[in-house]
Amino acid sequence: MKSIYHFLLENIPRKYLIRLSFLFTKISPFLLKGDKVFCPICKNSFKKFLSYGVEKRENVLCPKCLSLERHRLLNLFLEAKTDFFTKKQKMLHIAPEQCFYTKFKKQKNLEYITADLESPIADVKMDIQKMPFKNNEFDVLFCNHVLEHIEDDKKAMSEVLRVLKKGGFAILQVPIENKLKKTYEDKNITEPSEREKHFLQKDHLRLYGLDYPKRLESVGFKVKEENLIQELSEELIEKYRLDKTEIIYFCKKI
Repeated sequence: MKSIYHFLLENIPRKYLIRLSFLFTKISPFLLKGDKVFCPICKNSFKKFLSYGVEKRENVLCPKCLSLERHRLLNLFLEAKTDFFTKKQKMLHIAPEQCFYTKFKKQKNLEYITADLESPIADVKMDIQKMPFKNNEFDVLFCNHVLEHIEDDKKAMSEVLRVLKKGGFAILQVPIENKLKKTYEDKNITEPSEREKHFLQKDHLRLYGLDYPKRLESVGFKVKEENLIQELSEELIEKYRLDKTEIIYFCKKI
């Protein structure tokens, strides 16, 4: 059963996985009843989370809302450090994560718009490198684990800055290789197998290093690195199954 699960994750296109996942999340929670781990997004407990990822990280995927380590940490950050859940604001969510989609859609304080090239839960079909929105239109913008797939990530960052209102903020998380001081990219690497070898996934175009905040700042963002993990107990980190290396890049338009 586990091998079938991973085969489906790795071989079914994302837009079809999203459709299938709605059925999956109705069934899988019953198979994992327990109280060993807890998801702070959907507020459900389980005996364990599911495995996920190219390297098969164990005990990380919530069977109910499909949150991963990074999503649960971001939710905790938004609750503890921002007024995201209470202040009236207009939000653009690019490549909307399912664990957040249902929750954000219900928030009465948000005018919530989703966008993606092909996702079935996107309101607007678009390319992040050329967004069909006015300047200074959104108070908040989320775009997580997308920039590593984009041909011109600096252009995409500039577009995010353009559509944000002054004083607004963006969450633009990407996978970071902490051993790399500088982001690694090579446009000559085009074969999927070679991209997986060099950039960890066949659809990644670069591997971000510790210079990622500077790349964001180069287009005009003011970036604050938020290390919420340091404020949490070991017990909570394990209960929520968080990644101790994850830093949230809080990007403001000033």
